[in-house]
Amino acid sequence: MASSKQIAGLVGPTLVVMLISESPLVQPNLYDAQIPPVVYLSGLLMFVAGLAVVRVHNHWARNWTVLVTLTGWFFLFLGLIRMFAASQYREAAASTSSVVFMVFEGVLLVFALVITYHGYRRPSQ
Repeated sequence: MASSKQIAGLVGPTLVVMLISESPLVQPNLYDAQIPPVVYLSGLLMFVAGLAVVRVHNHWARNWTVLVTLTGWFFLFLGLIRMFAASQYREAAASTSSVVFMVFEGVLLVFALVITYHGYRRPSQ
């Protein structure tokens, strides 16, 4: 549980900041001007982050810690998609409506806030 809290304390706030900064409300044209090398680089960074989480935290328990594991796998697969299909990913992201992004990022934000909460809450006595 200690490693879950440590990873959640790092991954949770990172996800919160990433999701809010990518929101169409904050940066409405973020994906319009991206070039494939930038998408590739972000994919590489996501892949490395996801791989690091999965290597040290591949726990499939019926509690909040599974969210940390799922986040690692999500980053791993999204990183692969961005690396191997950078042009297609950029085009799909640019053509997707803001409403779809906001709904999807809203759901992910709830998961990120839950992870953050568990990463920083005091241990129960």
